[in-house]
Amino acid sequence: MKKVDVIILGCSVLPMDDNLSFITDGGIAIEGNQIVSVGRSGDIKGNYTANKVIEAEGKLAMPGLVNTHTHASMVYFRGLADDLPLKEWLEKHIWPAEAKFVNPDFVHEAVKLAATEMVKSGTTVFCDMYFAEDSAARSIKEIGMRAVLGEGLLDSPTPISKNPREGLKKSEKFIKDWLDDDFIVPAVAPHALYTCSAELLKSAKELADKYDVLLHVHLAEENWEVEKIKADHGMSPVEYLQSLGFLGERTSAAHVNWVSKKDIEILVKTKTGVCHNPQSNMKLATGISPVVDMLEAGVKIGLGTDGASSNNDLDMFEEMTTASMLQKAFRKDPAALKAKDVVWMATRGGAEVLGLQDEIGSIESGKKADIILLDMDKPHLVPLYDVYSHLVYVVNGGDVETVLIDGKLVLENGKMQTVDEREIIEKAKAFAKKLREEI
Repeated sequence: MKKVDVIILGCSVLPMDDNLSFITDGGIAIEGNQIVSVGRSGDIKGNYTANKVIEAEGKLAMPGLVNTHTHASMVYFRGLADDLPLKEWLEKHIWPAEAKFVNPDFVHEAVKLAATEMVKSGTTVFCDMYFAEDSAARSIKEIGMRAVLGEGLLDSPTPISKNPREGLKKSEKFIKDWLDDDFIVPAVAPHALYTCSAELLKSAKELADKYDVLLHVHLAEENWEVEKIKADHGMSPVEYLQSLGFLGERTSAAHVNWVSKKDIEILVKTKTGVCHNPQSNMKLATGISPVVDMLEAGVKIGLGTDGASSNNDLDMFEEMTTASMLQKAFRKDPAALKAKDVVWMATRGGAEVLGLQDEIGSIESGKKADIILLDMDKPHLVPLYDVYSHLVYVVNGGDVETVLIDGKLVLENGKMQTVDEREIIEKAKAFAKKLREEI
């Protein structure tokens, strides 16, 4: 009998391994932050002992969900401005609010709310583009979550940088400070082609290459963006980034709604990852990403929620439902974007887009123990014939009962183990009161 730290017993297990196996009455053994063994419950019980044993009968264990694109701190602006087009939403509401309120203290508290919401709905890692990411990193460490964080870069002044040069310096400092952390993965995050000059985009790429970190950008989100880039440069946004040498295996692009067959071929050739954000795209009416075409062509694709001010929540199970149903309606094909493909995008696919496929995204021996347990013994979740169908069309974030990240219990029986959830909520309410009084 080998002694390990945690054993999970009696649950169904959806490992999301290469064989897409499914284990009934399964078990998982965890030592430190790694998965040691996955198999039948009897085998795990017969070979391992642990101080912490989670009896999980009636539960489903699966990899933690991967949110490939969000702006976590914007959860404090949830519902501030709705039912508006992207350009007006940004320029008249979000950017002015950010200019007035966003600072390191704001980010420190807002990220706690966002991370708590994500953990409680099954997300164990997210990719963030925002400001004062050092403050975000400290909050995320307190939660016990995993995150890829990139300091937002723009040509115009931001809440923390007066100009692009200062922004790049702060990005480099952030990378140096967090490069070797177990939970925080630094990235470089130029905002978009219409807010960043060619010089800034190339400098961002050079910085990402220097430290071998992810390069994260908004791309081809709305049609007017495509028309602007074509008018300015005589090529599509994807072609333009390729001409700058920006695309590559360590590049992830959010949205990617307006792309041609040629653009898709470029994404495949350069091994660029795509972060699909269906709910945000629908709410802002920015476009419908041709996800099925990209998947069939071989593009790496993960799912993301975008920020909570344009979604307006961070529930990845909702995102899975929307992703599948949107493609079915768009293509007039009920078989489009099958449930199994969507679950893959939310786990293995997302991990690949973020360059973390060797560490997370599946429940396999040697990988990090980022695992969620869903309570499947509920009226809306029985009977169960197809686990992928249930995960995409029935399960919601409220069905998440327990979350382990890096082998540690962050959520147990629906209760946060690392932070005071009530305190986080009260601080968010206090900020909302202040915002209403000052704008």
